Amino acid sequence: MIPFLFTLLVLFGGFTGFRLMQKKALHRRLLTSPLTEEQRRIVADQVPLTKQLPPQIAPKLEGKINLFLHQTEIIGCAGLEVTEPMRLSIAAQACLLIANSDAWYKSLRTILVYPGAFKSRQTSHDGFIVNETSEIRLGESWAFGPVVLSWPHSAQGGLDEKDGQNLVLHEFAHQLDNLSGSTNAVPLLSKGQSFAEWERVMLDAFARHEDNVAKGRKTVIDAYGAENHQEFFAVIIEAFFEKPAKLQAEEPDVYAQLSKLLHLDPVNWG
Repeated sequence: MIPFLFTLLVLFGGFTGFRLMQKKALHRRLLTSPLTEEQRRIVADQVPLTKQLPPQIAPKLEGKINLFLHQTEIIGCAGLEVTEPMRLSIAAQACLLIANSDAWYKSLRTILVYPGAFKSRQTSHDGFIVNETSEIRLGESWAFGPVVLSWPHSAQGGLDEKDGQNLVLHEFAHQLDNLSGSTNAVPLLSKGQSFAEWERVMLDAFARHEDNVAKGRKTVIDAYGAENHQEFFAVIIEAFFEKPAKLQAEEPDVYAQLSKLLHLDPVNWG
């Protein structure tokens, strides 16, 4: 019996290893596969910001889009039918954050897309008492998925690359943040990037932002970022891609840290 069980374990281990090798090979192939000409045209139309990417980064974005669409199911809710341009728009915006880094949304499998704002049910605990509230939202990002999006706002964020408002970038900034194991505004930093420096820069900038919002001063960083450190990280990501020159001028250290994190420098694109 023992030799038989040992043989089964060896066979199972070999099969599992073979499947893992197949999966890794598929991922490598997708990451090096270009989009079709039609897909490339749709992405350029839906997300004009992608046309500004440096030529050495654009192929990496296309590979990430291919892998993203292979791994992730994008589901329409409340009667919404998901089309190919919708899928490519969401994927292209989500993958912009990780186009030139090794980061990957490894736990994400599902994106839920609504035809507009949606009602989100929230629960909180106070001892043995469970409190339940409902909020109207445009997007949500859960630690291990799903990401939930309003399609009109996702589409508008992709089409207008200069208004500093991008729902998909915002929600996927939370996904990027969570790759460290906790959504706490401290993502997995790049090799050689100092945690102490990141913490100093972000805490100082957050304190300035809180003060600016409290005094009614408008800056390149959306006021919503004063809610907490997690939302601050998400809104500075939006500004980094859509208003990079203003962010660099107003918060040069923040811009520098994000540039190191993402290996991107959008001030010099286009």
